[in-house]
Amino acid sequence: MIERPNGALARNVRRLGHLDLPGAGQVTISGHYAYVGHIPNEKQLGTSIIDIADPVNPRLVASVTLDDSASHSHKVRVVGDLMVVNHERNMTAVGRRAEQMPAARSALREALGREPTRAELAQKLNVSEADVVQIEAAEQKPYRNGGFRLYDVSNPAKPTLIHHHLTGGIGVHRFDMDERYGYISTEMDGYIGNILVIYDLRDPARPAEVSRWWMPGQHIAAGEKPTWSGKRHRLHHALRFDDEMWASCWHGGFRIVDVSDLTKPKTVASYNYHPPFPEPTHTIMPMPMRVGGKRIALAIDEEDQVQSANDAEARRGRPHAGISVFDVTDYASVKPLALFEVSELDSPFARVPGTRFGAHQFHERMIDTLVFAVWFSAGLRIIDMADPSAPREVGHFIPEPVAGRPAPQSNDVVVDPGGLIYMVDRHVGFDILEFNGRG
Repeated sequence: MIERPNGALARNVRRLGHLDLPGAGQVTISGHYAYVGHIPNEKQLGTSIIDIADPVNPRLVASVTLDDSASHSHKVRVVGDLMVVNHERNMTAVGRRAEQMPAARSALREALGREPTRAELAQKLNVSEADVVQIEAAEQKPYRNGGFRLYDVSNPAKPTLIHHHLTGGIGVHRFDMDERYGYISTEMDGYIGNILVIYDLRDPARPAEVSRWWMPGQHIAAGEKPTWSGKRHRLHHALRFDDEMWASCWHGGFRIVDVSDLTKPKTVASYNYHPPFPEPTHTIMPMPMRVGGKRIALAIDEEDQVQSANDAEARRGRPHAGISVFDVTDYASVKPLALFEVSELDSPFARVPGTRFGAHQFHERMIDTLVFAVWFSAGLRIIDMADPSAPREVGHFIPEPVAGRPAPQSNDVVVDPGGLIYMVDRHVGFDILEFNGRG
């Protein structure tokens, strides 16, 4: 049955609680608390900590702000009393292009046989000449704050900073962690794009690097040369499952990395399905059980950014981001099995100008055969993968737009051990939901 609780569009899912929380990149649950990492914002809010003991009445108990207006902290993980958040340069024409300027200038100098003009640099970097002036100024003040921060949250209402660990480049994006190690996706000096750096967090005041993993072509300081343009092939993040890291590599597809020896990560499988599919790989994970004797993996892609009505018009006919299913029984011969996509007809917000529609992320551990995933303007989708060749949606929840926004932009989802679902919006919104079955 389809219902509209409080203006939302839902099937087999009901809302328990809601907060008009500022836009968020990630939500994680530990005990009776939700930890939310925020998208860049004017108030420099980094992390919100919410008491969810009563899911009907979630209550904000602490806010962590940033002391650096050039950075954001939109990812968060918590294990025990330790909270780790990323520290990454804001996505602006200046902030993200300044690191690309030396390579662009060098390439043009070689091609032209002279120093390039600002107009030529602007065209190369796909920015305006005014932006080039700002980028040149930013080159004189390189970004040095990229990394991750570690907090003591033994009292969640009073998080205490332990250490700000610096990495390199524009800093840390997404990451995984467990009781001992942090699996950090970050830029590092000498590499192009994010790589995996594994840290021992036993002493959170002094994270110790254990090892690095990268795709051949990323280590440019060692003479490697990428076969792709820019940073199209880079680590988005890697998840640890037993002695393997499952690494999503953006337009490079995915890799499976053996970490039975953490000091020597070793790639054991590689598969890239871009092209023909145009959207980059956001997350890859294995199913927790074999199906018909086969080992199955799921990859969710991220819909490219849509900033205007013109962008939306330009992508007509282009497949939206969705979930791909793979047979990974034989690492030397990965095979695609199925696709799961959401039709534009399934959301009234599918073509709202300036918003994204397709997939973004799923809860990074399956619940039995269920996948809990979010589509930007199509909200939560719950998919049963009991038959990997025929994924079947068994529930959904599309939140109503709030705070004057024209459409929801669901950005992340996590499920707690009791089965409650927590979803955050890229612009504004935090929902606690309950799945009512597979009907």
